[in-house]
Amino acid sequence: MSFIRTFHGDIEPSELGFTYSHEHIVCRPPFWVEKGEDDLLLDDKEASLKDVLDFTSHGGQAIVDATAVDYGRDVQAVADIATEAGIHIIGTAGFNKSFLWDAAITPHLHEVIGGNFHTYKDWIDGSQINDLTEYVVREVEEGLEGTKFKGGQVKFGTAYNRITPLEEKTIRAIARAHHETKAPIHSHTEVGTMALEQIDILKSENIDLSYVSFGHMDRNPDPYYHEKVASMGSYLCFDGIAKVKYAPESTRISCILELVKKGYEKQILVSGDTARKTYYKHYDYGLGLEYIIAKWVPRFIDEANKAGFDGEKLVQLFFVENPKHCFTFKG
Repeated sequence: MSFIRTFHGDIEPSELGFTYSHEHIVCRPPFWVEKGEDDLLLDDKEASLKDVLDFTSHGGQAIVDATAVDYGRDVQAVADIATEAGIHIIGTAGFNKSFLWDAAITPHLHEVIGGNFHTYKDWIDGSQINDLTEYVVREVEEGLEGTKFKGGQVKFGTAYNRITPLEEKTIRAIARAHHETKAPIHSHTEVGTMALEQIDILKSENIDLSYVSFGHMDRNPDPYYHEKVASMGSYLCFDGIAKVKYAPESTRISCILELVKKGYEKQILVSGDTARKTYYKHYDYGLGLEYIIAKWVPRFIDEANKAGFDGEKLVQLFFVENPKHCFTFKG
């Protein structure tokens, strides 16, 4: 049986609808709390809800909340937003990147994790791979952080141009959790690097790479690299939309259309990774969650049509059909 696992239960893949494939909705990452980086704390549930409602007002139906255990989830707040906005939200089990692990473990997690660990690094370093796997499996099959809200994908991450031993440990734990649960896998690549090296590790764990989505591919706007990742059957997530401080929108669209030209249009996901107050409209006057669906999509359709493609058909793939397949548990 195939299904997609959301905060409020398993649904048929056809029910998912128009989807942002990588966002953060309510979170207080311990690392950024300790550093005093207020912009990176999405800590106002009502402000986040208003942005989600903007998204739904334009026809948005689903969001993948990619917030892992080390990034300060507020599971109940996100579940409440899903209910109040009438939207499907997919939660994320697993881990992010290693520099975040220097932070102290959020107090309420100690009972859930067990052991006498101070930091996330202590926990990951002091646990066997299969212990970490067991924790991730519980988050998928029982609930995130001991709640009743189950994770709908499993995640790992790596650093910029390197994979630390502890990051490799979490990759292997996530791979084994996937084998047990059939949950789709999501990868954080720092500045779009190390996807091919991650793939080598996943292959050694006998992972079918069509179950994997690689995030932040637009941070490394290299068509050759993108083709190498796509040739493995994986999904590529262009999740930096609107972040022109990294690259102009024309660069992202060009990279996406290059993949389309090469026949990989069914492996592309699009989102915003909206993880700062200054990116949100109702926190600090940013472009907000409505930007992609209301402004970027029409531009993309126009550019795709001018390039000889069917822009509307591609949007249907990137936001509806591809997420529907990517985030499905396949028995």
